[in-house]
Amino acid sequence: MKKLLTLSFSLLATVALGQTPTYNSDVSCILYEHCTTCHHSGGIAPFGLMDYSEASAAAYGVYQAVNAGTMPPWPPSTEFNQLAHERLLTEDEINVISDWVNGGTPEGIGTPPQAPVYTTGESITSPDLVLQMQQYTISTNGNDVYRCFVIPTGLSEDVFITEIEIVPGNREAVHHVLLFQDGTNTPIQLDANDPGPGYTSFGGTGSSASELIGGWVPGQGHKVYPSGMGVRLPAGANVIMQVHYPATVNGQLDQTKVNIKYTTGFVREVVIASPLNHFTLNEGQLIIPANQVRTFTCEYNVPSQYDITVLDVSPHMHLLGKSISAWAVTPNNETIPFIEIQDWDFHWQGFYDFRNPIKVPGGSTLFSTATYDNTSNNPNNPNNPPQLVTAGEATTEEMMLVFFSYTLYFPGDENIVIDGSTEHPNHFCSPQVVGLNEVEKQSVIAGPVPASVDLGIRTNENWNTVRVTDITGKLVFESSFVSTIDVSDLNNGVYQLLLIGDKSVASQKFIVQH
Repeated sequence: MKKLLTLSFSLLATVALGQTPTYNSDVSCILYEHCTTCHHSGGIAPFGLMDYSEASAAAYGVYQAVNAGTMPPWPPSTEFNQLAHERLLTEDEINVISDWVNGGTPEGIGTPPQAPVYTTGESITSPDLVLQMQQYTISTNGNDVYRCFVIPTGLSEDVFITEIEIVPGNREAVHHVLLFQDGTNTPIQLDANDPGPGYTSFGGTGSSASELIGGWVPGQGHKVYPSGMGVRLPAGANVIMQVHYPATVNGQLDQTKVNIKYTTGFVREVVIASPLNHFTLNEGQLIIPANQVRTFTCEYNVPSQYDITVLDVSPHMHLLGKSISAWAVTPNNETIPFIEIQDWDFHWQGFYDFRNPIKVPGGSTLFSTATYDNTSNNPNNPNNPPQLVTAGEATTEEMMLVFFSYTLYFPGDENIVIDGSTEHPNHFCSPQVVGLNEVEKQSVIAGPVPASVDLGIRTNENWNTVRVTDITGKLVFESSFVSTIDVSDLNNGVYQLLLIGDKSVASQKFIVQH
């Protein structure tokens, strides 16, 4: 008796046969994997790409964006360093979209893969602390607005943030969010001097005492620090929530909030700081004369008495920024690449996790170089004609900062998995095989796809441990090897299955859909 096989063919099959790709068979899965996180109803993007009618209507714009490399937005160079959760299209995926558009955007026969489901549900369902800004009627007057909201924490003792989730109150209006903690009265006074909830402040909070504790950009899940690590939130401090509202959302309402899990026990403190900055430039002050392109460099010596573990990196410039990079050189003269952005875009900046935490030995030197274009060739130049620009927080001024999240190094930190995915994975377009007689063709098969109650694991190899992590790298399940995992309590979404043996590790993505 023949066993039933269910196959979802790879997007390369159509290309190999020389046929025009179709939406149902080839294009939908690419959009689900790389685009719909923002391009769905209620998302930050101005239009959806969730079905054929939406995709075909926007097809030419999608064609232009993917061929220009502007979408999906991923400014860091992959040749300099590979980072966690990269939003990238392969050359094959770009070719499929291009051939589909050039071929007349056919819908094709059959049905597309099951689309991902985007909800407004929150990942941290039992937070220890909830902080919410006052409801705000967005007033942009035709310009982007950076609005700061002062939120008391009410904490009577220091706590350490182990998980943090920023929940935009209006996903169509919120471009990005930065969170600071501040124990001074400066933000309170700035708020009092500005009518309505909050106050407008470009760049930072307007207080030199504010310290960054987190942030959110579109497509980002909630932040989970590795076990035994956390960011300090001092007793009595206020949280300053800076929200970027694009010029086009005037008159809309927003009430963004933050969910926090914390501990008061022993953890290694994670510090978010910018040791590479425009206050310590090798060239002196950050001064960019009109009609000039200027490059600046800075460096920082890590104390020699201890090693550090670096979890992520976040470079920051304003509108004149052209490129920025950061790296380290160890006492043994080994280079550690952090990040390089060759075409800076102020509107697409964020916090970039490393796939594994990076050990930086004591005595190493951190380096950064940044280039600014203060000519009329820069379409983002806020001045026409160009004017002298110096350091500051205003929109017409500039900054050079490279933030890192780091802590003291413990042996084994570099083995922590933040993103265990292979290069350019695409779960929706990957072949999926369900059937016992095909086990020999793959080392690991997990199904069904999507899973709703149980995820079955079939393998012809021996494994010691099975783990499941969510898309942010948070561990949600771990045990000695079992052939079935109960996923009924997991939220809808994409997860990573890791099987660990004596000398090898296997991984596979799967979807939970209830």
